[in-house]
Amino acid sequence: MSKRLRSSEVCADCSGPDPSWASVNRGTFICDECCSVHRSLGRHISQVRHLKHTPWPPTLLQMVETLYNNGANSIWEHSLLDPASIMSGRRKANPQDKVHPNKAEFIRAKYQMLAFVHRLPCRDDDSVTAKDLSKQLHSSVRTGNLETCLRLLSLGAQANFFHPEKGNTPLHVASKAGQILQAELLAVYGADPGTQDSSGKTPVDYARQGGHHELAERLVEIQYELTDRLAFYLCGRRPDHKNGQHFIIPQMADSSLDLSELAKAAKKKLQSLSNHLFEELAMDVYDEVDRRETDAVWLATQNHSTLVTETTVVPFLPVNPEYSSTRNQGRQKLARFNAHEFATLVIDILSDAKRRQQGSPLSSSKDNVELILKTISNQHSVESQDNDQPDYDSVASDEDTDLEATASKANRQKASRLEKQNSTPESDYDNTPNDTDPDDTGSGRKGRQRSMVWQGDGSVPDTAEPHTAPSPVLPSTEDVIRKTEQITKNIQELLRAAQENKHDSYIPCSERIHVAVTEMAALFPKKPKSDTVRTSLRLLTSSAYRLQSECKKTLPGEPGPPTDIQLVTQQVIQCAYDIAKAAKQLVTITTKENNN
Repeated sequence: MSKRLRSSEVCADCSGPDPSWASVNRGTFICDECCSVHRSLGRHISQVRHLKHTPWPPTLLQMVETLYNNGANSIWEHSLLDPASIMSGRRKANPQDKVHPNKAEFIRAKYQMLAFVHRLPCRDDDSVTAKDLSKQLHSSVRTGNLETCLRLLSLGAQANFFHPEKGNTPLHVASKAGQILQAELLAVYGADPGTQDSSGKTPVDYARQGGHHELAERLVEIQYELTDRLAFYLCGRRPDHKNGQHFIIPQMADSSLDLSELAKAAKKKLQSLSNHLFEELAMDVYDEVDRRETDAVWLATQNHSTLVTETTVVPFLPVNPEYSSTRNQGRQKLARFNAHEFATLVIDILSDAKRRQQGSPLSSSKDNVELILKTISNQHSVESQDNDQPDYDSVASDEDTDLEATASKANRQKASRLEKQNSTPESDYDNTPNDTDPDDTGSGRKGRQRSMVWQGDGSVPDTAEPHTAPSPVLPSTEDVIRKTEQITKNIQELLRAAQENKHDSYIPCSERIHVAVTEMAALFPKKPKSDTVRTSLRLLTSSAYRLQSECKKTLPGEPGPPTDIQLVTQQVIQCAYDIAKAAKQLVTITTKENNN
């Protein structure tokens, strides 16, 4: 951060002390509890970042601080400042209110419904009003008055508005005037640094022409924000734009797995998308990266006991009503991808973004984004059909076209072939170790895989009888919560090691997590009857096994290509989050079943 948080700063939504998160597009600081509600609304409503544990471009943080200190919150609470609002019973949330329903309802009204924003007099033609507001924005960005511009944007001014008389956009004006914070605000609201004015010049051109070199460099970063964020997510590095490097394409250490028929089919479909559909998919993956990164920060910064019992979680991307139901469903299916699958998709998108920018010929195709997602995530669709908890929001439609159904059937066949190659079991979970010697048969391989999940210092459950019947018995909720707290505490130690670049701590941390996972899995029957329990246990144990495998890559002298430690770190973080998610699911399931 550019400055330390002052003790006088309070949450913009409930006035709680010492807010640790920011809503970037709202220009406010918020507390943990209110942030949990912001996250559930989606990035189209509120873009949240942790003030200390998330990397910030300095001028972006300065923009948010300036808005907060200059009272930007009054834009979103305008009518609440009227004494008459107290008489009407409307009031702001306070720190003692419960998150649900009190704080959640207030935050939704404030940001989603814009219930307290100052309304303009009604006009017959809304487009005229938006045009007038956009012209005001066009004039205002040459000054340093950020809150005036935010107010105009909140009322409907368009950040990318092309002024018909002036022949340029607000970002051209801000760049010419050297207003870097205005440029940050406009970019947050969708302004494009690559837009040309009537003379064919971009905002970057005007910033350089005016000697505003810091602004020009920042505008280039904003122009490549999407691909930069995806690359940084995987390998912790960004391209060197100053020297003409605009893309980094990380390589998976176990890239041989990417040559599967399934991955090839997915990559081919990705390359055949039109530019418009490719951009949509890339933006959706960007949002999923943001969700996963924020989840990791959330997991590392919250009290581990609270994490186990809290009800506010963001298991997938919230529905954006501006998108089609098919796109919303596809976005939410991204949450099913495990660490390796998601990294593969991100790398493919980075590779194809670079190819498209370089002007390689594109083949036309009518395939849509949903087919891409089905190709890669189909095995997860099959696994979760019987899950009591939906993998995506019921608002999103699950209807498929005949074309999609045909592709889905073919992909299931490919998924079943790929399943035999996986290093972790994809069959129905059987909480029974297999100690038989592996042979060359498929069943022998599955037995070996399952036993590998249980390797380590943890106590291995007793071997079940060969024909043990599935058991409906579940452990007590208290026992599951206690083991989950132990897992969460160990995960937080691992995440702190990742944040502090203590890579030599990865293996001991992963071993402690593995022991805790083994002990938790041992609480459950060797053959659980519930499909949801089997699914969650499979995710728990396979993620713990994969975590150990990833952590071992940090050992010096490992055979193969040099290890990209940042890529390994990202995989470690994602595996840790998958373990925490599975443990939380088991808490929810046992609590629900034991209360029935």
